[in-house]
Amino acid sequence: MSTPHPLNQAVVAQALHDLRNGQLRRCLSMGFSEKELDVLKQPALVSLLANAQVPWCSVKVNTDVLWRLVSQLNDIEQEIATVDRMLRLGASTEMVSTFYGLTHQEVALRRDIIGLPKRKGRHPVLNEEQETTLWKRWKSTMDERGITLNDDSAMLTLAMDLAESLSLPMSVIWAAIHSWIDQGLV
Repeated sequence: MSTPHPLNQAVVAQALHDLRNGQLRRCLSMGFSEKELDVLKQPALVSLLANAQVPWCSVKVNTDVLWRLVSQLNDIEQEIATVDRMLRLGASTEMVSTFYGLTHQEVALRRDIIGLPKRKGRHPVLNEEQETTLWKRWKSTMDERGITLNDDSAMLTLAMDLAESLSLPMSVIWAAIHSWIDQGLV
């Protein structure tokens, strides 16, 4: 005995699910007309269609949508890597929340997942020598990379790079940079 075609079964199951949930337009977008949907109201005909060995429907792959979804996965992986890097470099919860929309609870969970200790209080402020070094590195790197003050994404990457190279907390670097911008020192 031959087995029913799995595509037929999947389409019938999806159409019945959509009809039960009042999603008539989804059924119509699958290719059914109202006449065919009336057939799905009769259990004997539903069984006949679902158990047919010959496929009575076909699949069309929308490659544009497929590749858009695939690229989203890469974007999500990049976002997770950036958030993890920010947290490892001492970014504040507020920074992560501002850039990636994570709640305080999500940031705390992310910290736990990557094994960071619980933070207590604020990071210390920069001393004069640290601030001078940071200013010089920040200003020269901004010029080298051609970063504008309103390019938050590039500024975020620069702040991470500076935190890494200077072994300073990212939140302290970010605060210093914004202080200089707010004071018009740039």
